[in-house]
Order: sequence, then structure tokens, then C-alpha cells
Amino acid sequence: MIDKLQMFIALAKERHFGRAAEACGVTQPSLSSAIRQLEEQLGVQLVHRGSRFQGLTPEGKRVLERALRIVGDVRALKDEMRVARSGLSGHLRIGVIPTALPMVAELTRPFLARHPNVTLSVLSRNSTEILTGIESLDLDAGITYLDNEPLGRVSQAPLYAEFYRFICSPASELAGRDRISWSEAAAQPLCLLSQDMQNRRIIDQNLAAAGNLRRPGVESNSSIVLVSHVLSGDWCSIVSKRLADIFATGGQIVPIALVEPEVEHLVGLICARREPQTPIIAALMDEAQRFRARQ
Repeated sequence: MIDKLQMFIALAKERHFGRAAEACGVTQPSLSSAIRQLEEQLGVQLVHRGSRFQGLTPEGKRVLERALRIVGDVRALKDEMRVARSGLSGHLRIGVIPTALPMVAELTRPFLARHPNVTLSVLSRNSTEILTGIESLDLDAGITYLDNEPLGRVSQAPLYAEFYRFICSPASELAGRDRISWSEAAAQPLCLLSQDMQNRRIIDQNLAAAGNLRRPGVESNSSIVLVSHVLSGDWCSIVSKRLADIFATGGQIVPIALVEPEVEHLVGLICARREPQTPIIAALMDEAQRFRARQ
């Protein structure tokens, strides 16, 4: 039944029989047959059918919630048995908000040094995508904000406080300043992360509180795009202190402390709440505690 539940989860995610079959590595008739067999075993209709996928029935939505937990528990059991057999190993998928990408290696480098048989994928995702990915089993863990928007039912480990910096080119008339208010920053030609990013929502909250919220001239879901526009000399931006510090090292940009107020938000590691945790996630959470102690 586990294979059928996995196919059902894939169908709920892809919302298309052909794409779900491809994701599972089976033919479309095989996937359709597995879903019908699952319906027969459970005695309920799970999927609205027509010429194409038309969504889950109410019973299908309830089964999906249980299926995700069951498949997650089975994966956890397999991980435990693999550890018992050959030590900690496996592949870890971590979704990371763009503003936290500059610090990821500070967490993953010592973790991989302790556990050399573990491999890792670090994926840039916004905070909503991280929560959805963990819920759908597409991500094992995430690094996101802990104290700004609801997280739901997850386990969490604080990592560091995120501060914010106004950045401009060395040629800017503001380059000699050591601090700038949010109101002053808002008056500059800004390029900012797109509105699907929680960092942007945090920045907008502070610009609005300063009485000067307006749409930036450039928006992007990539911090690199923002920095490249600042490097052009025509734009300024507001980014995390860690990102600003990286590019300030070579003198290419000038970071200026944002005050009135100086804002901070807590960033941390999250994962599905499960007891016990899988060995690989438990080890990652332990590493997060060591990281926090170093801050």
C-alpha cells in the first residue's frame, strides 16, 4: 500500500496523471490503476475524474493528510534502519530563504564534516515554499524566519538574528554615512526582493511605519540581481547584513546601518514535528544548536 500512497501523494501534488506518473517512474495506466486499487482498498472515492484530473474529493483530502504522515514515518523508519546498518548516511534537502543563503555553509560545512556519508541539496525557496515543501515531503528541512509569520506545526531551532543594511555604490552621496533612517532610505531609488518573499514583507512593514512606502523601481526574487543593480550605481537596496557584508569586503558596495528603528528578526532551522526525529534530521538539529552557541 505504501507505493500506492506515494503515487496518490504525487498525483495530489502534480494535479495531472501524466506528470504524476513521470514523477513516480511508472506509466500513466499503472498510476491510474494504483489509485483505483487504493480507492477499492479504502472503500471511498479519492479523486474527481473527468477527461483530466479535477481535484480530490473530501475523502481524498483526508486520506492525503494521513498518507503524508504514513509515508513520512516509513521514510523515517528506513533511515533508522540504514543508520543501524551503516551509520548516518543519506541525502538531505534543505530549503533556504534567499537572505539566509550567505550563512548556509557555516551550518552545513561542520555538519558534513561530522557526517561524511551524507549528501546535501540546498535549494533557494521563499518561506511559504519551505513550509509547503516540508509538508509535502519534498524538503527535509528549511531555514526561514521564526518570529514574523505563522509557521504551523514544525520543530524549530534558532540560528541567528537577521539585521538589515541599506546598500549603495561608493559613488553615492550617502556613501559617507554610517547610519540612515528607514524614512530616508525609502526616498532613494530602491530595488528590492519581490513581494512573495517574507524579507520584502518585513521591509515593507518598516517602510510603511516610517510613512514612506512606495513600489520600488526594480523587484526580483534573487538577491544577486539586487546587488548587480546597486553595482551599476543607479540604485540602492535594503538587504540582510550578512549579504551586505559579503559584497562590502571588496569595497564594491557601501553598507549603512538602518536605524529608527534598528530591526531584527530571528532566523532558524525548521523541520516536520515528529517523535522520534529521523537520525539525519536529529543530527542536523544538533548542529543547529552548536551553530547558535557560536553566535
